[in-house]
Amino acid sequence: MFEIWLDMVSVFKMHMEPEVPNYGKAGSGVTFQEGDTFCIEPMTSLGKGDVIFNGTDSEWDVLMKDGSLSAHFEHTILVTKDGVEILTLE
Repeated sequence: MFEIWLDMVSVFKMHMEPEVPNYGKAGSGVTFQEGDTFCIEPMTSLGKGDVIFNGTDSEWDVLMKDGSLSAHFEHTILVTKDGVEILTLE
């Protein structure tokens, strides 16, 4: 069993507006325009999802209160006239 953290956008501000959560209802939310970039950054854990934030404005850690394993993944997306381009693919 794992949990997807649904409230990281509201808890930890680190990107410019608009804040776009990793979840939502299709067809609602932010509309992107050509030239916009955004990150998809899901964070998951094998535990309950209760976290401890440890850090400063420039460095931070997120630890699971129950000691379970967690992971953070990120891709940066560019909106183009033809669709999207994933900038972080190798």
